[in-house]
Amino acid sequence: MKNPLLKRFKREFKREFGKYLVIFIFMISVIGFVSGFLVASGSMIEAYDESFEKYNIEDGNFELYSKIDEQSLEKLEQENVTVYENFYTEKDTENVQSTLRIFKNREDVNKLCVMEGELPENRNEIAIDRMYADNNNLSVGDRIVIDTKGFKITGLVSFSDYTALYSSPSDMMFDSVRFGVAVVSDSDFEVLSKDSIHYCYSFTFDENPKNDEQAKEMCDDVLEVLTQNTVLVGFIPQYSNLAINMVGNDLGNDKSIITMFLYVVVLIIAFIFAITTSNTIVKESGVIGTLRASGYKKREIIVHYMTMPMVVVLVSAVVGNVLGYTVFKNVAASMYYSSFSLPTYVTVWNMEAFVLTTVIPVIIMFFINFFILLRKLQLSPLKFIRRDLSKSKKKKAMTLSHRIPIIHRFRLRVILQNIPNYLTIFFGVFLANVILLFGLALPAVIDNYQNEITSNMICDYQYILKMPVETQTKGAEKISVTSLETLESKLKSESVTIYGISDDSKYVDVNFDKSGVYVSSALSQKFDVNEGDTLKLKEEYGSKEYEFEVSGVYDYPGAIALFMDMDSFTETFSLDKGYFNGYMSDKEILDIDEKFIATKITEDDLTKTSRQMQTSMGSMMDMLTMFGVIMFMLIIYLLSKIVIEKNAQSISMTKVLGYSDYEMSSLYVFATTIVVVLSILVTIPVVNFVMEYLCETMLSQYPGYLPYYVPFSVFVKMALCGLLSYLVIAFLQYKKVKKIPLDIALKNRE
Repeated sequence: MKNPLLKRFKREFKREFGKYLVIFIFMISVIGFVSGFLVASGSMIEAYDESFEKYNIEDGNFELYSKIDEQSLEKLEQENVTVYENFYTEKDTENVQSTLRIFKNREDVNKLCVMEGELPENRNEIAIDRMYADNNNLSVGDRIVIDTKGFKITGLVSFSDYTALYSSPSDMMFDSVRFGVAVVSDSDFEVLSKDSIHYCYSFTFDENPKNDEQAKEMCDDVLEVLTQNTVLVGFIPQYSNLAINMVGNDLGNDKSIITMFLYVVVLIIAFIFAITTSNTIVKESGVIGTLRASGYKKREIIVHYMTMPMVVVLVSAVVGNVLGYTVFKNVAASMYYSSFSLPTYVTVWNMEAFVLTTVIPVIIMFFINFFILLRKLQLSPLKFIRRDLSKSKKKKAMTLSHRIPIIHRFRLRVILQNIPNYLTIFFGVFLANVILLFGLALPAVIDNYQNEITSNMICDYQYILKMPVETQTKGAEKISVTSLETLESKLKSESVTIYGISDDSKYVDVNFDKSGVYVSSALSQKFDVNEGDTLKLKEEYGSKEYEFEVSGVYDYPGAIALFMDMDSFTETFSLDKGYFNGYMSDKEILDIDEKFIATKITEDDLTKTSRQMQTSMGSMMDMLTMFGVIMFMLIIYLLSKIVIEKNAQSISMTKVLGYSDYEMSSLYVFATTIVVVLSILVTIPVVNFVMEYLCETMLSQYPGYLPYYVPFSVFVKMALCGLLSYLVIAFLQYKKVKKIPLDIALKNRE
């Protein structure tokens, strides 16, 4: 004989179709997106890990002032390394506002992945980075102008050593809009590099290091040989090269964040199901008591009430995973490809993604509902028949002052009777506001950073020279520049630009104390260095340490920098009096040959962080904002629906007494409105505090300093999004109150 309880599933599904449909769609969307994200991420991590061997990625690189001599090369090779020429030149493009770092075709080290087209073989042909091409609307067959000469784009490629387009290791953010990498034929490279060439060399160890610690020791040995035998311009070991490693770090971090987000959402949905089921048990307590008295076991009742929630989450997980491997995988992959210059990947089955998005959510849903049902069904059948579901003696309801008007007392009573539901609403609003603030705040943070940078620039042009060269440019001011590093502490070691400034400088308005220095506001805020502190720094390519007494903080958010007067600079670094190696100027310097210029810093260079973040994360921010609003509406809709259903008999009785639908809504819907509005207002400052902590923690691991700043208008937008969304929910709940019939009060008399 079939279990007669099975017949109830069809009726229950039909009666609660709206609730199950909303949860089903939401769960599919969340699980599908997370599954697709983990599948794409896992596939890309595998492709990325394989690329080190497949493309023979360097273990480090160094740049010299001139070509290495045979004797120095032999000493390097004694350290069991293989050295490869990887010379490049940098050129501004004329038809696109950008700078290209141009290499010869690569055959032995840091090989290329051809994404589209082919590598250049003939004169006036070029292959460029795929992401740089996308961001500048370039494609195979187009022409790009360099040094007044047009080059035909024959291919779009991914550079294995430039998966993130960092032009300098000290940059806070890569720049795939106005900086790109490219390869040309050997003959074209000879022509392009005759005026300016960077003698860059890549090296690989004959035996792979076991870990970063061993890699550091081996790189330190290479560095020691170089400092003793060559004039070293730069040295970047692979383990600290963000252009190579950032992708691996980012893919790993994203997985943990997105997984945690999934579990929080599943927990909220599980609690919504549990509260719904709990209210259903209260409503059907008489039926449950009769079934128990008729011989049904607790196990059978628990299985019955758990079936629908488990079916919904199982079907959602299966459908979500199918969509994850088909639709959402491509969405996640496109997000990565819009940020990083990744090689081609192949989708691989990801067992971890299946466990994280299917097995664990099902387990969470099962145990939360099981324990709540088990607790509810501990009572005897007689208590269920009598509708007496309290385990202890009923406590008196909280006494409310008679001075409070009856309507307000009624609303307060509704709130007090539904505290579990309203606490879940509060937590749901908090989580939705976290997502919403992330979507709305990050563009504001980026805009503020860009405004701060452009309004506090020292000058329009900074030039760092390879050797002292005079200029006739009016207003150009000589400076001395070098770099040191912060000591390793809570934050990673980071490059600090040291400026030697003349006393009468018109660009840096500081009265230097001969015994002290000024630090930039970016350095002060990131490393908590203030006036009167002692700042310890060390050589970038050596072990010597320096101590500086901080005389003050200079308002310069554009870089992690330190300012000192010229005489102190030459004395500190044992240089000849009158030494300089750079200029500050508000006019472009045109009378110095490019081959003598090591670096030129303009507004474009200082704003690359904000520009790249807007390019990479713009679509993601819109998606998060939309998702935050949807999640907000879903949670409030489901829980406010439960409140009304739980009080259906009271609403019906009050209608019998002559109260109108509008008056009923003003009691029950307005009570929920009070909770929602208070939740929005209370959670916004809490969310802001949490977001500030998360942003500072996350961004502190990157070079440079991006201050957290959210204007008041963003919080107004958050509140308006919440309130406008709730208006839709309130209208739906009003319709539900209106549909409650009068006969419920008579059918369910106790």
